[in-house]
Amino acid sequence: MNPPKLTPEQRKEGLRKALQLRAERAELKKKLKKGEINLNNVFRMTGPAVERIRARDLLSSLPRVGKITAKKIMGEVKIAESRRIKGLGVRQKRDLLFRFGK
Repeated sequence: MNPPKLTPEQRKEGLRKALQLRAERAELKKKLKKGEINLNNVFRMTGPAVERIRARDLLSSLPRVGKITAKKIMGEVKIAESRRIKGLGVRQKRDLLFRFGK
């Protein structure tokens, strides 16, 4: 199955949307790192920019949590490496909120 043929305008629009979503995700992770928002706020947010963030990227954006600690936490809470925020279960979210406070 081949991908659909896009016109140059459709391709340009798709690239613009992708760039906007990346910028929104970067801004969200920056606010999380600075402590302007917390994990509970992120779980309550909706939209493609939030829902498509990988769980490991979100955790490593928390203050005092790096890539290695995020991977360790994901193992303890049983979150797959490829899991995105949208795909986290109720128990996984609850365990993360318990670990990092509300």
